[in-house]
Amino acid sequence: MRKIFVLCAIFLGLSPNAWGTSANLTFTKLTDVTGGSPAATAVYRASLDSLGLSSIQSITIQDNSAGLGGAAGQFSGFDLDAIVLSKTSIAAATSVGSLSDLAVFDYGNAIFAPGTQRLPTDPKLFGTGPSGNTVDNAVATLGVFDGNSTTAIPGASGFISMGDGGKLSFNLSSLTSTSGLYLYIGEVGDNGEVASGTISISDQPVNATPEPSTLMLLGAGLAGLVFARRKVIK
Repeated sequence: MRKIFVLCAIFLGLSPNAWGTSANLTFTKLTDVTGGSPAATAVYRASLDSLGLSSIQSITIQDNSAGLGGAAGQFSGFDLDAIVLSKTSIAAATSVGSLSDLAVFDYGNAIFAPGTQRLPTDPKLFGTGPSGNTVDNAVATLGVFDGNSTTAIPGASGFISMGDGGKLSFNLSSLTSTSGLYLYIGEVGDNGEVASGTISISDQPVNATPEPSTLMLLGAGLAGLVFARRKVIK
């Protein structure tokens, strides 16, 4: 009789963010509004250099509007006009043209999990790709505060609607120092949806296709591993 023991380590499908450090942001609303035509984009600024992270690799926006505020159908949820990082601090939304932003975003390759639409629904959310789960940056133009604050078609342009509960993540092209760094967010319509959302930064990239997690392991020291033993008897 011969016994063979096989030891297997099974990872739990944790994304890289599980091992990194993240922080939620607090925003200050700038005076005035900006945008395209009509121009009604509210701009919010958050300082990133006092949050305990020396550098960041990703930014995530999570809509928590719960069906309140904003429009319905393809315009449901948080309507993002633009998102930029800059070393410049401004106080008025009308000054966004003076921002010298860092070229670390790849807007078209953002990771998007669309939220739900309020009735009546449309085939997909505004500013998204053909399948509705990507960003069409030719429409959304997320690097420029140029959103036309309207739900008229034609007419609406320059933003993406995330849907209720939608989630949008950006992996930066390089690890970026937070020293003296500011994040600016543009909210089309100035209806308070930024205040009902969660916007966080992390020093790790976001995994676009996390493996499904079917097991939970509690207890320090095991570092997310499950050990399985298989016994073969001959």
